Amino acid sequence: MNWEYKLLPTPEQKEYIEHTLNVCRSVWNYNLRELKDYLNSRSCSINSCSRLSEYIIPADAPFPNYYHQAQNLVTAKKNNEFLKSAPSQVLQQVLRKLETAFVDMKKRGREELESRGVLPQERPKTVRSL
Repeated sequence: MNWEYKLLPTPEQKEYIEHTLNVCRSVWNYNLRELKDYLNSRSCSINSCSRLSEYIIPADAPFPNYYHQAQNLVTAKKNNEFLKSAPSQVLQQVLRKLETAFVDMKKRGREELESRGVLPQERPKTVRSL
């Protein structure tokens, strides 16, 4: 048996929901930009790095995974009123979804390239008998 519910929020509730979604959107975009900047800063090979592009992020900086970004979110919430206005659990869930989407994108991208023949597929090693 399935149940369907229709929410009819009051104007104040609508405003709160929209504000929370705006905070979530800005957290998502900021942390996605952090991921992209990290990857772009390591896109050139060591022996042929362009003089035009340089490291955006220090070379010894850790990869901005969920735990790193959640720790930064705690610090940012202490100083930023905009972030304080949204519940912490919601913002942490945004970071979890971003991590999942990023990992899935990398996995899907490799599988797609392998299926097109751009990347060699991993084949099981066969042992030849003499």
